[in-house]
Amino acid sequence: MPTPHVLYEQVGAVASVTFNRPEARNAMTWEMYQALVDYCDRVAGDAGVRVLVLRGAGGKAFVAGTDIAQFRAFESARDGTDYEQRLDAIIDRLERVPIATIAQIDGVVTGGGCAIAAACDLRVCTPASRFGVPIARTLGNCLSAANHARFLDLMGPTRLKEMLYTGRLFNAGEAVAAGLVNRIAPADDLDRTVRELAATIAANAPLTVRATKEMIRRVQAARRIEPVAGHDLITLCYTSADFREGVEAFLAKRAPRWQGA
Repeated sequence: MPTPHVLYEQVGAVASVTFNRPEARNAMTWEMYQALVDYCDRVAGDAGVRVLVLRGAGGKAFVAGTDIAQFRAFESARDGTDYEQRLDAIIDRLERVPIATIAQIDGVVTGGGCAIAAACDLRVCTPASRFGVPIARTLGNCLSAANHARFLDLMGPTRLKEMLYTGRLFNAGEAVAAGLVNRIAPADDLDRTVRELAATIAANAPLTVRATKEMIRRVQAARRIEPVAGHDLITLCYTSADFREGVEAFLAKRAPRWQGA
């Protein structure tokens, strides 16, 4: 369903999806997540599209995660696993788009936004961009097994543990060194850099690009654990008093008081 918070356009063989909620640093609502799925379906069914670019409006953020206010409705032990399963299905749809995908990043990319970027094939950012999943110092929740696996494939366990344990955001240079980003472009040259990269890919043999992407995806998927294998850990975090405290503290813009329970 169309929404003003997610915009779609196509120029030649390159389509772009823009997350357009700059007043909230493009934090994702379920309506926005559904629009992303719909546009993934659209480009997958259009032989004229060979590259999909994802970007955020406003110049301050790609996507600053999920809209945290939605977590206030969590009540049962299944809410956390249901949320992560729902998010997994959306990120998996993006990962399975049969054409090349590029995340064009200008500004902050955190939480669910970082998972969206990690599910893209390539990532190009500006020098001011910052990357991370700061849940250890903000919400006290837990990523799904699939999202852990995506970050592990890109960064390896040592850098991923540093990012998740400390909750700090990596700068652009650190993100490149960690394997999270392909290249850095000046802010005023980001659009051109991504357009040229997309044009290069779009000009190449489409079946080779498609086969390469799917072959790599299958190899990565074969190494991943079943989602249910991580549900006990997700439930541990999402049903905790710490998680409830994290959500309220985040929305009140104060530091959370962790109890470890």
